Amino acid sequence: MTQGAARLFCVLGHAVLREVPLPDGGRADLVALSAEDRLTIVEVKSGVTDFRRDRKWRGYLAFCDGLVFAVPVGFPLSLIPAEVGLAVVDREGGELLRAPALRPLAAARRKAMIGRFARLAAARLEALLDPSRPVSRRVA
Repeated sequence: MTQGAARLFCVLGHAVLREVPLPDGGRADLVALSAEDRLTIVEVKSGVTDFRRDRKWRGYLAFCDGLVFAVPVGFPLSLIPAEVGLAVVDREGGELLRAPALRPLAAARRKAMIGRFARLAAARLEALLDPSRPVSRRVA
């Protein structure tokens, strides 16, 4: 499902990174960066049980302009809070049914998050290009 969510946001024109460590020690399933430098965190939920067990998603709001839940076909959509976005996905892609309410980040937080995004993307690309390179202890 994460692959389908990533494909959806790429089709929507975003740069996408998976498994992004956040400054508070959390980890976002997906962070999407738009051409307007808006940051969207996408939280992928495999089903109702996964959604109901999640107690951390509200903390993600401090690190993005908008939050989207990506859920599978057949998920009861009424469970998703109205203030967050909603996408229905499978492994091939999906559809954004509701855009998230935008809560613009403060300029300093935006700069820090975009820097984190860029460093992580560069480190992952370099690891692909030079798999034998020394691994940095802290990139993001």
